[in-house]
Amino acid sequence: MQATSFQRQTVGGFKYHVGVSSLTQVASRDDRVCVLNILGGESSEVTPVSHVYSGGNVVCGTAPGKGGAVLETSIGNIPVYNNVREALAAGHRFNCGVVYLPPSAARDGVAELIRVNPELRKIFIITEKISVHDAREIRAMGQQNGIDIFGANGLGVADSWNQVRIGGALGGDKPGDSLRPGSIAIFSNSGGFSTTIAQYLRMAGWGTTTVISSGKDVYIHYAAPEFAFALANDARSKAAVLYCEPGGYYEDDANFTKPVVACVVGRWKSKLTRAVGHAGAMAGGNDDAQAKERWFMNKFGVDALFTPDNPVVSAKGAVVTNIAHIPAALTAVMRANATMPDFAAEGNLALKPWFGSDEGLDLPAELRLPVVEALTPYNEQVALLNTQIGGVVPRQTMKDASGASQMDPRTQVSSLHGTTMLNAATFSLESNVALALVHDAGGENDRKLIAPAVAAYVNLYGQPELAAAQASREAGNAPNAVLATAAGIVGPQRQEAARAALKFMIERFHAAGLGMEFGASLSEDFDVSKVDAGAGLTSDTPDARAQALIEGVKARGGRSVFLRWLKSLPGHPTEAAVLAAISATLAWGPLSRKRISRATAESFPWWLQLFGTLIGASADASKHEPGRFCGIEQQQLLGRLSLGEIAFAALLGHTPGEDDLFAFQTLVGLLLTNGPGAISAQGAKGAVSADGPEQPDRVQLNKALIGFLTHTGYAHGGNGYEGIAYLVDQFKDSGLKDPSRTDHGIDLQALAVKAVEQYAQYKTQKKTLGSLDIAKLPGVNHPVFKDKPVNHDPREVFIAQLFEARGETNVFHQFYRALVQQLYEAGVSRNVYCVNIDAVIAALLLKMLWKPLQAGTIGERELETAAFTIFLYPRMLGCAAEIDDHLNRGRNMDTRTVASSCKFVA
Repeated sequence: MQATSFQRQTVGGFKYHVGVSSLTQVASRDDRVCVLNILGGESSEVTPVSHVYSGGNVVCGTAPGKGGAVLETSIGNIPVYNNVREALAAGHRFNCGVVYLPPSAARDGVAELIRVNPELRKIFIITEKISVHDAREIRAMGQQNGIDIFGANGLGVADSWNQVRIGGALGGDKPGDSLRPGSIAIFSNSGGFSTTIAQYLRMAGWGTTTVISSGKDVYIHYAAPEFAFALANDARSKAAVLYCEPGGYYEDDANFTKPVVACVVGRWKSKLTRAVGHAGAMAGGNDDAQAKERWFMNKFGVDALFTPDNPVVSAKGAVVTNIAHIPAALTAVMRANATMPDFAAEGNLALKPWFGSDEGLDLPAELRLPVVEALTPYNEQVALLNTQIGGVVPRQTMKDASGASQMDPRTQVSSLHGTTMLNAATFSLESNVALALVHDAGGENDRKLIAPAVAAYVNLYGQPELAAAQASREAGNAPNAVLATAAGIVGPQRQEAARAALKFMIERFHAAGLGMEFGASLSEDFDVSKVDAGAGLTSDTPDARAQALIEGVKARGGRSVFLRWLKSLPGHPTEAAVLAAISATLAWGPLSRKRISRATAESFPWWLQLFGTLIGASADASKHEPGRFCGIEQQQLLGRLSLGEIAFAALLGHTPGEDDLFAFQTLVGLLLTNGPGAISAQGAKGAVSADGPEQPDRVQLNKALIGFLTHTGYAHGGNGYEGIAYLVDQFKDSGLKDPSRTDHGIDLQALAVKAVEQYAQYKTQKKTLGSLDIAKLPGVNHPVFKDKPVNHDPREVFIAQLFEARGETNVFHQFYRALVQQLYEAGVSRNVYCVNIDAVIAALLLKMLWKPLQAGTIGERELETAAFTIFLYPRMLGCAAEIDDHLNRGRNMDTRTVASSCKFVA
């Protein structure tokens, strides 16, 4: 009997039950609401706003096991019951139910509402991703009992005229701001865009009547045909906006009698084979975005999409694909119907940036957005932000985390400050110093400043750092321990004066109005007389190192407004002041873009001194002489040679040729970082954590570098020697003279056959003895790049192509490629292994060292030292970036392992 009476209530000639005949009935002030799962995370935030906005329309809620609780609101508490029956027994009456239950419970919640409350007329389902089976049962229950269901996966409904919201967060926390009364109804598959569209319309002078977030689950219970019918019977609504996504034929079946602007999105989804975003947004049928565009164009009698440049409309409507075009399209459609906006336009939602930077790029006019003053109180906050020098990042636990480096698990290519190590392999050493310090590779002028600043600290003649390093070396220590000994002496007081000078310069030049625009720190036009002089920046007598630094920058053509100011002061600039001026020049641009912090910038003098000291300390004391390092005059060191040439000389005692320098710098880039999980990075980060980054002035950068150095060794850092030793063993009797010549005269295939036979015999012997401890060939295979018929390490491929483009040959690299092929052909491997990046490093290193090795100028010990040291050079830059990142982001002692995660092994 009940079903029959409801059938009589069906309106509009639908073949199924539709109880709502007008949009005025969707949400009214007479509606009373019960919310299921009212204390859930979403409902507890949203329901109080809806309740207050609607004048108290939520009479009760349910939360199993929490009966007797209340949901507090500013106009009174909403009582909570264990179930709907208890709420009814307590005397509450309601005609609307809102479902916030999980997907698996939504069907039962709907059944409970319908079964126990004969007064129920509308259900609003917020839950998304309800199964098709449950959605069909919900549909059937609603039809059998004459109940209109809205959703699922929607944000409910709202009526701007009556100031009512039921279910969901339409209009956000302040619905009245977006839902201004007017003449336009909104029906949207997207809940979030329902509010956005209302806001766009309000800016253009159009208010709203009823807003329905239909949702986009597999079933849309209250869909476009029902909306079109209710729209026709609503005298308040003169037109409508529809936001549609791919999937479903609801819109094709809708019969609109009033003007409509349809926004159809999701063309990109047509190539997908599964749902993304909203569950119903499936591709594969003839209901994709382009199909829906055609449906609407046929309905409206238009032959193209509406855009501001091509405003195609009719009196029936228009079709857009960008929600930003909705207001203009609606205004044009309504003008064709002789209808003006509801009220004066309140502005527009075009992008109005409150601050910006073009990063020095010469942008076309249409991309150069003007910066406007923000609204109060944001304008005051922006003004304060613009006076702030440098960026600030929030502190967090940085154990096994980094804001400097990361590793791509698919390619195993790491990156530092967004630059991959493959790209870093093409940079000069100066550019990689800049990458570590200023977070990008810098420009030509940066390189002209970095080279002399680091080179000034390479020659350690007469310095305690050299005496300490030499004593450590003669005691038989590995290269990392030798450098750690020297680093320990370059303590905080060594750079205290330079840091103080740098702070002074940054603050005074900022106060004097040195611009934040690109290249400001190089300006020849800035009036340096506006900047006050500071105490301790000059002395009465010349400072030899300061003068050498200034001359070195001048010889390289480096520019700096800070150096120009310093030289204008009376007296002779001190070494600390010159180093500070160079550091300020390097830091000014990144500081102005808030790419780095003040703490990072103020660390530059220390880092530059440390880098130079560790490069110098890697060379034997005999290489340091008054005015000369490795036979290189100080003037050349500071004024002409690149850092790559200087570091190479420290390593091998002579400056490199073009090919060797290229190989050396390639190695440096490849080895900069292996991500925050590397042992060396953990040592550096642990040292910062122990000092306490929340008091950054107490962090000792030299000690943090020592942490990196102590966490390198023969298994991590010095392991490059294994590949070199293997290659030396294979080529020792080959008669190879020059590994870079194409006519090297070596039968690589025969060499590979011999090597594979030896390895196969070794494996057989091990297995015969029952041993599973079989050594791997150095540089062959990689756990990530395996199990294909032919395997490649993308890093090795990149380097091979890089050198091939230069027309360079490396017989050792060629041997490795022949080796992996022969392992397969001889049946030793199931497939063709990859040549991994360790093999490339060994091949590049040995190519540089082969001639001195054959000439007897270096021996096995020196070869191992060189292989170890060449790892330490770049990794100190990568670890410097980790140290600085942890200094800015970390918390005290945040690299500890909690006791509960530790274990005792007996």
